[in-house]
Amino acid sequence: MTARVNPAALDARGWGWRYTTRLRWAVREVELRIEPGERVLLLGASGSGKSTLLQGFGGVLGGADEGETHGALLVDGVPATESRGRVGMVLQDPDTQTMLARVGDDIAFGCENLGVPREEIWPRVREAMDAVELDVPLDRSTAALSGGQKQRLALAGVIAMRPGAILLDEPTANLDPEGVRDVRDAVAAALDATGATLVVIEHRIDVWLPLVDRVIVLGAEPEGTVVLADGTPDEVLGARGAELAASGVWVPGHPPAVPPPPAHGPGELLLHAHALSVARSRGIPVAGPFDLDVHAGEAIGITGPNGAGKSTFGLTLAGLIPAESGRVVASAALSSGSGDDPFRWTSRALLTRIATVLQTPEHQLLAKTVREELAVGPRALRLDEAEIARRADELLERLRLTALAEANPYTLSGGEKRRLTVAAALATRPQMIVLDEPTFGQDATTWAELVAIIAGLRDDGAAIVAISHDEAVLRALHARRLEVGA
Repeated sequence: MTARVNPAALDARGWGWRYTTRLRWAVREVELRIEPGERVLLLGASGSGKSTLLQGFGGVLGGADEGETHGALLVDGVPATESRGRVGMVLQDPDTQTMLARVGDDIAFGCENLGVPREEIWPRVREAMDAVELDVPLDRSTAALSGGQKQRLALAGVIAMRPGAILLDEPTANLDPEGVRDVRDAVAAALDATGATLVVIEHRIDVWLPLVDRVIVLGAEPEGTVVLADGTPDEVLGARGAELAASGVWVPGHPPAVPPPPAHGPGELLLHAHALSVARSRGIPVAGPFDLDVHAGEAIGITGPNGAGKSTFGLTLAGLIPAESGRVVASAALSSGSGDDPFRWTSRALLTRIATVLQTPEHQLLAKTVREELAVGPRALRLDEAEIARRADELLERLRLTALAEANPYTLSGGEKRRLTVAAALATRPQMIVLDEPTFGQDATTWAELVAIIAGLRDDGAAIVAISHDEAVLRALHARRLEVGA
């Protein structure tokens, strides 16, 4: 990538946005300017409006029928919605950016819409794939990619466009440690080659600090979003590190609290995997064979590189897809007369036995409000309405979602959606829970609260299977490890 671009200037002048289905402003009265060529790390507690601000600069927020807006959001002095091609953005959920069925076509899509000559497009596509180390054929199905590979795909599509500003919303959230470094290095190479402006939202800030020259911290106050801090990394994270950590910002040297070790050892056997191989499509195994015993009152961490089959393994253990070969056998203590193969259980039987939190929260949101989402499982169990309301209220409070109880789940931030899907899984009080990247999108405060809740479930006798690249959460849970794709 040798072509230089004109870096973009980004301005927010008293800008705010509120979804019509939400009871509070997502962002309100933001005042800031990002100069051309600056490299900015945007921080803030979960729900402080970081993603909304980035989507506003990218021109991808809904229109007047979806929300209210005031103030001005400008790219090079022009409204962001009219700055076609000046900004490239990688959203928090890469599935929302996958447009076409094949990898090469998907990366080329942005260039085609910008009118880039055909003879330039495919060299750009290959350069972008090399930059993010997306080592798959051009005709690979985008649906067959892992979550981490889809993040690389989205970033490659942005890099190929060569925009004046690159906006990244947690671009490494579901990547393995090597992938995190690869993506950071790919972004650095793109910036060095093009001179583009960078704004990145990320909770793993250590990896980005060598790349950025400015840190902006947003905070949510009753009167609206405020800029809590703005300056060089040393000025912001050094001088005000303790204060920012207390507000929920991840700050190096200020780790969040972790729960104590389990008071008791593992209990009775709940589930056994024997010579288990797993597959998304029949006849095409992606991982295995494995032997694994899952006991009550213990945590198991499933680790491994992107694309190794971790999520598929978790779905198979949870009874949501069949084993490719081998067996998943539920003990009598878990099955309670439903048979020993979880895949053959009814949905209602799974509810109180094995709950699952998927990697992508949107894939399991069903209701129109947050409160109704928490009632889906208990209502399927035919609990009385008073008990359903009691469980919902308790979970809303524990996971800091009370203020959003009547909001549409799709309008929540990524971190809030993750807490909601965890809460919905807990609402049926299952004996075992499979969590796929349970802590992505969390600030330091909500991370600590989620980990404490999961540890509490373990100590109460539930079996925890956590699929995660977050080494800190596995250490905090004192999880026994199984590496997939080793």
